Amino acid sequence: MRIAMVSEHASPLAALGGEDAGGQNLHVAELAAAMGRRGHEVVVYTRRDGLRLPTRVVAGCGVHVVHVPAGPAAPVPKDELPPYMPEFAERLRAMWLAEPPDVVHSHFWMSGTAALAAVEGTGIPVVHTFHALGTVKRRHQGDSDTSPAGRVDEERRIGGAVDEIVATCSDELTELAAMDVPPERVRVIPCGVDVDLFGPDGPTAPRRSRHRVVTVGRLVPRKGFADVIAAMPHLPGAELIVAGGSATGETDAETARLRRVARDLGVADRVTLPGPVDRADMPALLRSADVVVCAPWYEPFGIVPLEAMACGRPVVASAVGGLLDTVSDGVTGLHVPPRDPEAVAAAVAELLHDPDRADKYGDAARRRAVEGYTWDGVAERTLAVYADVLAARTARPRQAAR
Repeated sequence: MRIAMVSEHASPLAALGGEDAGGQNLHVAELAAAMGRRGHEVVVYTRRDGLRLPTRVVAGCGVHVVHVPAGPAAPVPKDELPPYMPEFAERLRAMWLAEPPDVVHSHFWMSGTAALAAVEGTGIPVVHTFHALGTVKRRHQGDSDTSPAGRVDEERRIGGAVDEIVATCSDELTELAAMDVPPERVRVIPCGVDVDLFGPDGPTAPRRSRHRVVTVGRLVPRKGFADVIAAMPHLPGAELIVAGGSATGETDAETARLRRVARDLGVADRVTLPGPVDRADMPALLRSADVVVCAPWYEPFGIVPLEAMACGRPVVASAVGGLLDTVSDGVTGLHVPPRDPEAVAAAVAELLHDPDRADKYGDAARRRAVEGYTWDGVAERTLAVYADVLAARTARPRQAAR
């Protein structure tokens, strides 16, 4: 099968942890790689954001990345990209008319806009994954939401125009239904985790306290790191590692804010912000934790909990979004309300004071990750969606492009 993936701002080649580089980059990269291993031809199209980037890069067996010129060949915040989507779509269309894919899978709403424009009149089916919804972001961020004004309306249009939607969590079904997207046109397929890289066996990062709590992610307020730090006065003797942010740390505004929070609460000596941790070193960090905490205000999916689970660590997670699916409350970890430092502290304390229970949760977490969240399994389920939309189109022959 010839598969075109569109990920306008999230290149699968980008380093994780940057301003607009996170779970979507990893999702696209790992999904494409898993499909390539199965003998499919996958081309990922992303916007060219650097002058020296080659047009086409071999990213792995059966996988290529194409850098599409659209707007300046420089980094642009994703919320400022909509004006360049018509050019992006025109270039996609030209490439697909010359060499049509069997199916297009667009990731994020602007990719959906471009993909639908590019395939118009061709009969090429489009599968779409939102990764995040504007309605959810607006609800939780309010005036801080920098999304373009027309995002929600465009997401509703995309939901009604594509052949199928792949949602990453069951909570997204409710949000899409409120946008009048028929539930029968939505499949829930989660993100995955590399269970070979992330496993319970292997090196463990050194620690300096009897207990260690770890939390990881892009350092933005909605990830709830300040709430985890605010839990630390209730966890005497434990150290907290907050991994993420800029390489220097000191110049990162959110890092500086979190350091102030720690100082004001009198726990600065037990809170470490090391900056970004290389992906190869992340398993060792997660293995060193007694408990991994993921306490976002909202979360469309959340890759870190899965990585921690694959490493056999219990997870304390906000009861929001995708974390409701991945972390099984009372089985692989504990759910807490978002924005509630005292609840975080109580849940972490439960596990620190009952290591047998924590180990039981960790063992169950590893099994859950292996049984339900491998990238190979995610790829198989996604390929089944592609096969279904192609079968549904067999009665409608591909039209000549205008």
